[in-house]
Amino acid sequence: MNKNQREHSALITGASSGIGLALTRKMLSENRQVIALIRSDFPADDRFLQNHLKDGQLRVYKVKDLTDYDSLRYALEEIKSKEQRIDILFNNAGGGLSELRYSKQGRELHYELLTVVPYIILMELKELIKNGSLKTVINTSSQVFRFTKNFSIENLEHPKTFRKMYGPYATSKLALSLWTQAIAPQLAKEGIKIRSVDPGINNTLRKGKDSGLTAGFELFMRLFSSPPTHGANLLFEAALGKHRNETGVFLFKNRVADLKFTEHAQRVLDRITDIYSHEFLGGSVQVNG
Repeated sequence: MNKNQREHSALITGASSGIGLALTRKMLSENRQVIALIRSDFPADDRFLQNHLKDGQLRVYKVKDLTDYDSLRYALEEIKSKEQRIDILFNNAGGGLSELRYSKQGRELHYELLTVVPYIILMELKELIKNGSLKTVINTSSQVFRFTKNFSIENLEHPKTFRKMYGPYATSKLALSLWTQAIAPQLAKEGIKIRSVDPGINNTLRKGKDSGLTAGFELFMRLFSSPPTHGANLLFEAALGKHRNETGVFLFKNRVADLKFTEHAQRVLDRITDIYSHEFLGGSVQVNG
């Protein structure tokens, strides 16, 4: 393993469970640095992770709620005050809900978490990404959006109806891939490559936690889906594999795939840029490094 690989650092959101945890373990096992932005602690009985927490190869930044801008702002400021570079940003944190809920900012919660927050994290950490050698952003999306029949910004923010998986979750993942496509030329001017990726169907179900899945799909996931290492491997390949020189693309089964409603891509980007500029940047927080 060469020296440059050992020095590579990846920031992973949602790093303490599911695909994010599997990806964290994979990156550490390859001797890469991991910066974890998480709500829940890593397992206390996991000696591998606890050893890397002690030796500094795994560094943790806690956020109470990614969709609460005060909480998110504080965590990102702490990262910026303590880290020097980020080679790969994995915008991986996510989740599904079984009912219509809204963020503190008044937007549908899937949209806030899955579409808007990854953009905010990218914008806030962009200078650290530019300091890295790989300058790569991987957004975790989902092929479930192929079932989306209608798409509009207004319905993203304030849906008129709700369906598990195929409603706000699917459209929010589509919106994530659309702004990924739209922003790629702009980021390319700064040397940054960005891709969105479907990590496949992984058994990330946690006991006692609402999955946001339909009953039939949850049963299928329990019986037939892959372990989270499958999704982690796809995200890893998306960052460092054969598509590493491509930007703006959506990857499905490690192949470039088409997106729906691409005519809306720029409008999605314009809207979340406006949210970032007028709402997130409207507050400030100081962190003592």
